[in-house]
Amino acid sequence: MAKKHVYRVVFHNQGKVYELYARSVSQGELYGFVELGEIIFGERSGVLVDPSEERLKAEFKAVKRTHIPLHAVIRIDEVEKGGANKIISDGGDSANVTPFPATGYPPNGGSGSS
Repeated sequence: MAKKHVYRVVFHNQGKVYELYARSVSQGELYGFVELGEIIFGERSGVLVDPSEERLKAEFKAVKRTHIPLHAVIRIDEVEKGGANKIISDGGDSANVTPFPATGYPPNGGSGSS
């Protein structure tokens, strides 16, 4: 039987760093987005519950595929097996301030004069 791939995807989302494990990662149909499918969640095998993973499980409960903006992706690794999905603070003081999305184009079309 063919071995299924497992990918660890680390990306920025609303001032936090998300680390998700998924079986499917592709460029997807939307330009500028990475598509994640079949997000893997660990099964509870004991009394210990990770609140971060439970929050992610609730957030992605009914999600079949999710699209992440390409500029938000930090890294994508192919790994042997899945781990615990996490939400990590990015260490900034202004966690409740969302930066305005930049287009990457200079003002005035780059002409230099107003």
